[in-house]
Amino acid sequence: MGHPPALWRRSLAEFVGTALLVLIGPGSAAFHGILSAKTNHATTLADIGVISLAFAIIVTAMIYTFGKVSGCHINPAVTIGLAAAGRFSWREVPAYVTAQCTGGIAGALMILVVLGPDGAIVGNLGATVLSPTTGYVQGIAIEAIETFILMLVIMGVAVDSRSPHGFAGLIIGLTVGGIIMMTAGPTGSSFNPARTFGPYVVDTLAGGTVDWSHFPIYVIGPLLGAVLAAFTYDVISAPSCDTASGTTTDAVK
Repeated sequence: MGHPPALWRRSLAEFVGTALLVLIGPGSAAFHGILSAKTNHATTLADIGVISLAFAIIVTAMIYTFGKVSGCHINPAVTIGLAAAGRFSWREVPAYVTAQCTGGIAGALMILVVLGPDGAIVGNLGATVLSPTTGYVQGIAIEAIETFILMLVIMGVAVDSRSPHGFAGLIIGLTVGGIIMMTAGPTGSSFNPARTFGPYVVDTLAGGTVDWSHFPIYVIGPLLGAVLAAFTYDVISAPSCDTASGTTTDAVK
């Protein structure tokens, strides 16, 4: 069995993967914000569907591009969830999280290059915010639920060696899109601290309007959801022999 790529190579993959995630995902949301402002068009479920599809496409593409290099976490919550469950080295967490957060900033800068000042001032670079009717604790809970679903799927289709090969990228990408379709309204559907951090930093510097008091929501919720999901999956899927049902799950390892 070969050695994994050097940590700097894997970190670079995380940087580029997260940057492109932010460019395409939040970038689509920022572009929609500009169009809505210019046409006085209220956001519809169809608009959310297009943005969700953009996220699904870029997540799928990045997993198939960089999954073999770094595992393509492109999300600090996923990295920490895997480490908490013993699937990733804690010593490498700082390098991955730093690469993801700086990648988020790079992606937000690229949105600014593509959309110009309106991308920040009007579209807020796709920064996530709570809706007026969503409370702080509720926001944390929603972000935790979103990340729980994503992490559970990652554990099942990408981490578990018993899973069919070749489908993880597509399934994870579609899961991301589906989550956003359902939960974009209350919190903006981040479930990724780096995805929120990059637009917050660049939007602040570029003259946009960002409420940094919301930022802890997009850190606490995803971390709680990811760690809980990783342990939940291990409890549910651990190979065992169920004599009562006559099913031996060890056989499929």
